[in-house]
Amino acid sequence: MATELVYKPINPAFGGNPLNANMLLSKAQSQNKHRAPIIEKTYDEKFQESLERTYLNRLVREITDVAFGDDVKDSIFDQDATFMSGDYQIQVITSTPDTITVRITNTSSGEETILEVPRFSVSPDGGF
Repeated sequence: MATELVYKPINPAFGGNPLNANMLLSKAQSQNKHRAPIIEKTYDEKFQESLERTYLNRLVREITDVAFGDDVKDSIFDQDATFMSGDYQIQVITSTPDTITVRITNTSSGEETILEVPRFSVSPDGGF
């Protein structure tokens, strides 16, 4: 007497028992020989990145201060200014009364991004 063959999937993605998922995942991970390359940065590279982050942070803080009218007397943006950071040229245009324009140009590809930051005038009672 012959019995009927019944197919029952193992993988839960195809209707198998959900409790099989951990077992299947651990088998797949043990067979995976690919390892992502670990790129160690030198101290010089880490230091340069830290300087650039600090530099850009300072630029953003100054732009925000000028936009809100804070510490305008001591700003590095008393006039329009251009800065270089890596492959990027950052031009800050503060000569317009209503907005501060920041033009970021990738010098290697020529791609350009323009940001317009509105100026907020502070009223004497402290409101905007």
